[in-house]
Amino acid sequence: MFKHIKSDLPASIVVFFVALPLCLGIALASGAPLFSGLIAGIVGGIVVGALSGSKIGVSGPAAGLAAIVLVAIGDLGGFENFLVAVVLGGVIQLVFGLLKAGVIGYYFPSSVIKGMLTGIGIIIVLKQIPHFFGYDADPEGDFAFFQVDGENTFSELLNTVNNISIGSTIIGIVGLSILILWSTVLSKKGKFFQLVQGPLVAVVAGIVYYFVTQSSEKFGINASHLVSVPVPENADDFINQFSFPNFGVIGNPEIWVTAFTIALVASLETLLCVEATDKLDPHKNVTPTNRELLAQGTGNIISGFIGGLPITQVIVRSS
Repeated sequence: MFKHIKSDLPASIVVFFVALPLCLGIALASGAPLFSGLIAGIVGGIVVGALSGSKIGVSGPAAGLAAIVLVAIGDLGGFENFLVAVVLGGVIQLVFGLLKAGVIGYYFPSSVIKGMLTGIGIIIVLKQIPHFFGYDADPEGDFAFFQVDGENTFSELLNTVNNISIGSTIIGIVGLSILILWSTVLSKKGKFFQLVQGPLVAVVAGIVYYFVTQSSEKFGINASHLVSVPVPENADDFINQFSFPNFGVIGNPEIWVTAFTIALVASLETLLCVEATDKLDPHKNVTPTNRELLAQGTGNIISGFIGGLPITQVIVRSS
């Protein structure tokens, strides 16, 4: 289990720093409580990670479901009602796995996988440019073309020109330089640079910069640019952040339609990501797709029961 801990530990820290703002941002873009994104990230990492046969796949709340979640919460009459659909969606995924429906994943043409990865890459680059320069009007994790702030992906780029934050831009340039230098030059210079990951160094550099320039108005980072994690004041406050499904609405046909939609979209997105991550894996491991569906279904059932968003395997965190 701990055979590759030297590589797994720094990688897990990097995944944490990538996943945390995404979990919160996707929850915000979905119109759900921020804590629900954290729950989904935790369940996806621990439960799905333990049950999945994938060695490098990372699961959690996905941007691909944000639009479905946003509409469903309104149509179903509240977040607690929506959680019923999440639980049922997980049950349907278990049925998919038991029926060996995961075999569909083996029939996706390589061109589809490459096209998906290319499309995701372009979207990520375009969506990260405003955040790179410190313009955070649209929440991190919103990958839709029409954004929750009323703009679209391209108009947001134009707005960024007039809203550049010097401190954020400096961190962005330094972090990007570290990533490029680490992967192209330093990683070949010795075991230390292979053990310590470039993304982790970039994150640490950003944290150090924030504390050093905290008192500077020009070069400092405004609090609005920081990741806002819901922090409970006491044990009761922590427990009150959990939401539980209202099973009194289980007879509502719209609940079942939403559940089937979640199960279908989450399963297809997971299977596509499984194929993509297997192709990225240098060891060429093959993920058992039926087991993956069973793991995802279990994760969604648990996530829905304690107030979390739907879960899928996510290519951004996995890569």
